[in-house]
Amino acid sequence: MTAWVPILTGIHLLAAIVWVGGMFFAYMALRPATAEMDGPGRLRLWRAALGRFFAWVWVAIATLLVTGYLDVAARFGGIGQWPGYLHGMQDLGLVMVALFTGLYFGPFRRLKACLAADDTGGAARAMVRIRRIVATNLTLGLVVAFIGAAGPYL
Repeated sequence: MTAWVPILTGIHLLAAIVWVGGMFFAYMALRPATAEMDGPGRLRLWRAALGRFFAWVWVAIATLLVTGYLDVAARFGGIGQWPGYLHGMQDLGLVMVALFTGLYFGPFRRLKACLAADDTGGAARAMVRIRRIVATNLTLGLVVAFIGAAGPYL
């Protein structure tokens, strides 16, 4: 099984890049770029972009969980054998999954429903909530990436 560790680690990293990189792009590039658009058009763009991105996030989450647990099982055996930094990555990663799941089934669902009902005020309120959760998850994702890179050396 240890022969698979480099492949598992590489796939794990790619999945993290998809998720965290997508949040970075959305928050730091797309959000400011859409600020010049009119409200309804901006909200419809966000609904379409997030819908596509969130499909990839679900794939990334499944990939991260499977590759992460297989990787550490191959390298360290049981959970009691993991170094502390891996526990930190796991714990923060699970918080990120919980936040995303809440975002997807809460504010994102409201955004879609409000736009379908032409309720731009409700859609705008849902976007504010989405933006806050994405900002939190982006911060957590960057911290997890730092822990993953620096953890073995600390």
